[in-house]
Amino acid sequence: MSTLFWKALKLSPAFLGASLLITSSAYAAQSVSGQTTAVNSNPAATTVEPTAALPTEQAQAQVVATNSNTIQVSEQKVATTVAPTVDDPSNTSPSAAQSAPLLAQQVPATGNTTSNTTDVLEQINQYTSESPTNSIDQVTNVSQLSDVSPGDWAYEALRNLVERYGCIAGYPDGTFRGNRAMTRYEFAAGLNACLQQVERLIQTSTGGFVTRQDLETLQRLVDEFRSELTALGTRVDNLEGRVAFLEDHQFSTTTKLNGEVIFAISDLFGDQAGSQAGNPDYRGTETVFQDRVRLNFDTSFTGKDRLRTRLQAGNVTEFGPLSSPSGPGRNITREGRFGFQSDNGNDIELEKLWYRFPIANAAVAHIFANAGNFDDFVPLLNANLDASGTGSISRFGRYNPIYRIGQPSQSAGAGLTFGPKSPIRIDVGYLAGRGSASNPGEDAGLFNGSYSALGQLTFQPSKFFSIAATYVHGYSTNPDDSTSPLGGALGHGTGSIASGINNIVAPVVSNSYGLEASFAFTPQLVLSGWAGYTKAIVLGRGDADVWNYAATLAINDFGTKGSTLGFVVGMEPKLTGSDASLVGVLSGTNGRRDDPDTGLHVEGFYKFNLTKNIAITPGIIWLTAPGHNDANDDIYIGTVRTTFTF
Repeated sequence: MSTLFWKALKLSPAFLGASLLITSSAYAAQSVSGQTTAVNSNPAATTVEPTAALPTEQAQAQVVATNSNTIQVSEQKVATTVAPTVDDPSNTSPSAAQSAPLLAQQVPATGNTTSNTTDVLEQINQYTSESPTNSIDQVTNVSQLSDVSPGDWAYEALRNLVERYGCIAGYPDGTFRGNRAMTRYEFAAGLNACLQQVERLIQTSTGGFVTRQDLETLQRLVDEFRSELTALGTRVDNLEGRVAFLEDHQFSTTTKLNGEVIFAISDLFGDQAGSQAGNPDYRGTETVFQDRVRLNFDTSFTGKDRLRTRLQAGNVTEFGPLSSPSGPGRNITREGRFGFQSDNGNDIELEKLWYRFPIANAAVAHIFANAGNFDDFVPLLNANLDASGTGSISRFGRYNPIYRIGQPSQSAGAGLTFGPKSPIRIDVGYLAGRGSASNPGEDAGLFNGSYSALGQLTFQPSKFFSIAATYVHGYSTNPDDSTSPLGGALGHGTGSIASGINNIVAPVVSNSYGLEASFAFTPQLVLSGWAGYTKAIVLGRGDADVWNYAATLAINDFGTKGSTLGFVVGMEPKLTGSDASLVGVLSGTNGRRDDPDTGLHVEGFYKFNLTKNIAITPGIIWLTAPGHNDANDDIYIGTVRTTFTF
């Protein structure tokens, strides 16, 4: 026998061990799972090298190379052809983000080895998921697999395959899932990887023989799974053709374009504001048709970072009774405003400019050049209700108002997230106020004008439960922020007018504390809530206290998959007390030191997914004692919001 046979003989136990391990899993269950097995993601391990010319006496060994189908999976090509982006690390809802599977190992439909262009686009979108941790690192040690322990019956075989030969790897989440059933396609993909690895090691080894029996065993395995290997090769060939098509028709190799368009038909119903001076009757409001348009250009330079450039236009403004103190007359309260409100007369503007990137594997940095908000990166713990276009119809129902304190629009700053995928997560951020960050004048600039600073600790022991503690410190100068369209000096833009601590005499310093929690009874039934307290200090004048709280319920997949039935009940920000020296200073107090009564915000809506890209959301908001004043008749706001996404 030649030396080549001895080489293969040394490697045959490893290959046979792989066959035993995989086939044992294949028959361990009666039902076959449709999931995919993530084998060696190293491009070198998934491409069959050309078989070198072998001497005559080595002809038997050539059967391995001859029958190993050439499945050339160029992961790097796919990753650089379609713009890779980073998923939002702030998403810590009970439904955690899933890493994308390898395209070459997805199971094709029975009897069909091709798919239409739409399917391929969806697969590539999954592959280029924006998760900063979606790349599959090569497993080099069996200890890297979280669900494999030395007590497992196949531990030694798996350890040998992973550590010595590198032809078996785990799933993207660091698990092996050895107890689950597998499909013949999954087995074929694993077999192909091992065949290629054995072939390379035979060609590069320095000694050893292989027996005819070993080669016959390999041949039988190749023959048994010949059709599956051929199908995999055909699917990869089709995929490469479609990737070439995308290269010729794609928007950009580094940038993805996505957008959202909102149409809303809305109206306000009620009688009158009994104690409001001037124009107390708010029955004269008319039905309106409003819109908001957003175009996001998401650019990635490394595959793990993202530069977002957002263009926006809209004409969604509040009804008269809900307007700011400087807005139209008849303003009663800031409660009940829409979560998708944006009014610039439908002129196109640069609404957001934001870059984020990972720091090693431990943190994510965020840099805001324009219109930064804490809700862009901090976990809000209000799953399926926090998005402005597809969540709660109200501004208050999206999340705790203290996240908005001290950060009016057009703010710049930075944030840092530690442990974005760990059970304990820490977020810190700093944002300069509107008109301050870009103003080089005295008492302005990035650090010497209005600002807000946040720190939040989030604990998520399981995917079903999350809890967070939030602190926000704000400093608001006058007159810059007191005339902000978002409301008073605190800038939260919700609740009673008095709760905004809107004054025209001195800067306001605030310290806000929040507690947020979310519990998923099932993935379809999620209960969330929060409470927030703000101590506001009008410098040189006195202090004031503001409280708010809410509970939300999301019933997911209600009626159809992706549809959500949602409810919000709570108290929007209320001035609960202030120093006597502030009487007559704060807007909306009417000579009082607090809001006289407690009004509730009650909201219900149903987001119905008409198609994957169109959602229709009818909803209603009921405000009892608007402005936290029983003298004002109840207000009802109804809307039908239609959201188009692409």
